[in-house]
Amino acid sequence: MCHCTLQRFQCSSPPCFSEDGVCKNMALSQLGLLRPGLCRSLGPLLRAPLAVSSRVPYMLQPQPRHHIPTLPQAPCLRLYVTKKSKAKAKAQPAKVNINAALVDDIINLEKVKEDLEAVLTSLKDDFSRNLSIRTSPGALDHIVVTTKDGKFPLNQLGQISMKSPQLIMVNMTGFPEATAAATRALRESSMKLNPEVEGTIIRVPIPKVTREHRENLAKLAKQFGHKAKESVRRLRSAAVTHVKKSKESTSEDTLHLIEKQLQQMADNYAADIDKQLATKTKELLS
Repeated sequence: MCHCTLQRFQCSSPPCFSEDGVCKNMALSQLGLLRPGLCRSLGPLLRAPLAVSSRVPYMLQPQPRHHIPTLPQAPCLRLYVTKKSKAKAKAQPAKVNINAALVDDIINLEKVKEDLEAVLTSLKDDFSRNLSIRTSPGALDHIVVTTKDGKFPLNQLGQISMKSPQLIMVNMTGFPEATAAATRALRESSMKLNPEVEGTIIRVPIPKVTREHRENLAKLAKQFGHKAKESVRRLRSAAVTHVKKSKESTSEDTLHLIEKQLQQMADNYAADIDKQLATKTKELLS
């Protein structure tokens, strides 16, 4: 029996079936009943204007025909030569390295180097013997005593021993006639000692290691450093004077290179002296 026949009150048209057996007239009538509700719910949405964004994606924006993206340019920097850099360049002359054998007939550079090395070695010895904070019997060995028979180290004239950390004893029994000369040598030494004589025994009090004593030793170290640098300057001046004696038989360029070599050697040893002085000063004041 037709599905529409069973529900004649809903379908008054002749029955018309679709492929799935549903009456088309009945489906259309049911949609008509739903139309008022749909209109009420969708009406406000249909009447509201569409919100269109003013921002258009980059990919949708009109592009130039031959558009090539460019990167921001870095600011142009100009480097200028300052007076300070010019002075620094002048303060660093080109290094010279002359073969000593080629100028041996003019000056013996190896002998000059040995003399400069001797100055540096003497400075190190002065630092170790005269500026030692720790007291030891060997601290007085270097003191030279002048007698009528000549000059002798103190340890060859007397027996040096340590009585306490603040007192050194010098026994002059072997050469009692040199007691006065030994006392004078101790008093005039750079160690600022104040010896006391008891017969043939010389008592040498050692100053305590106070801050003032350390500062005095640092000043003494500076004096030793100035003395060593002065010796370096004298050696360089003597070498330059010797070189200038060959100006008649040697070209000016060769003499100029030798003088630069001598100056460079002196500067290197002066720098070594400054390093030794800085190290010793730090040791004494720390």
